[in-house]
Amino acid sequence: MYNDTKLLTIISQGESDNVEFTQSAKDLDKIREAICAFANDLPDHREPGFIFIGIKDDGSYADLAIDDKLLQTLGGLRDDGKILPFPMMEVSRRLLNDHEVAVVQVEPSVNPPVKSDGRCWIRTGPRRSQATAEDERRLTEKRHWGSLTYDMQGVAGASVEHDLDLRKFEVEYLPNAVSQEVLEGNKRNLKEQLQALRLTSEDGTPTVTAILMLGKFPASWFPGAYIQFVRYDGDKVTDPVKSQREIHGTLSDQLTEIEKIFNTNIAVALDAGREIHVETPDYPVVALRELIRNAVIHRNYNGTNTPIRFHWFENKIEIISPGSVYGVVTRENFGSPGITDYRNPTIAEAMKNMGYMERFGTGIDKARRALEENSNPAPKLTAEDTFIFVEIRKS
Repeated sequence: MYNDTKLLTIISQGESDNVEFTQSAKDLDKIREAICAFANDLPDHREPGFIFIGIKDDGSYADLAIDDKLLQTLGGLRDDGKILPFPMMEVSRRLLNDHEVAVVQVEPSVNPPVKSDGRCWIRTGPRRSQATAEDERRLTEKRHWGSLTYDMQGVAGASVEHDLDLRKFEVEYLPNAVSQEVLEGNKRNLKEQLQALRLTSEDGTPTVTAILMLGKFPASWFPGAYIQFVRYDGDKVTDPVKSQREIHGTLSDQLTEIEKIFNTNIAVALDAGREIHVETPDYPVVALRELIRNAVIHRNYNGTNTPIRFHWFENKIEIISPGSVYGVVTRENFGSPGITDYRNPTIAEAMKNMGYMERFGTGIDKARRALEENSNPAPKLTAEDTFIFVEIRKS
């Protein structure tokens, strides 16, 4: 974050295409739009944009009380799932000219266009507006292709026509990724739509995310991208196998099938000793669902043929996912509330678009809460060098 002297200089110059004033934080949607516009950086300043909360349009101070709750709310806009892909931003409370101000500093995205609720916003001078098709094309051209994550890279040899299920894209994916208003006025062709949504690379090749989410035969490109389910008759892998299955297909196909397996294998105990009979499952399906989705989103898809292993024992379940911690997540803070990073940000975005999550970074917390409410022990989470291990115990 810039120092106070630099911030005061920016304020003195008034609103511009990388500075916005707002006297309150009542309208969070407008703040999201501003974050989106600054992340897109259509003028190509390659410098951060600033939202000053507590300053009026004329540059005078609104004397807004900046408390911790407000700062947490502003910080939560990064990963509440409405701005995609994730913006790089920092929130702080500053005392400028003896007045409290909340400052949101937004870095230009390396992976534009950035959208809020399926709408792409840009800023020209002090005016914010929705991007046109031409604006989005220019933003796509600004991508820093060399610095993109593996899930954004093109799959050599794959093609849109032969390897993607384009009907699935048009019927299921596109309406969830782009607002209805934009779709109704959409003049973009298929190539432009795919590239704007980060599903093709610079040369039009389907990305890793596109193959995994929309591919006709994902396993032909990523042999290890499946879930191996094994049900054991005991608590050791040497015990007899009751059932097993390899779950292939797109990531959404895999999650649909594994949830059916959960429902088949969960046992329910009936407590008839109460006035009202209570059914208690040995595992809450919510916890299993959140943990397997977490594994699918965060696993390493690069250079490994290892599947996600879901092993169901007599008194426990183990989930083993290839790939260790990533980014700001370390072995020490792995699983801690509020600590999250994304090895596969575009896969995470796609999963959000397909309805598999509401807010980013909350899956483990939801699983913990569901286990506690069902009287299961807390999950055991371990980060090793090459895999993540999760163990949950029977209720």
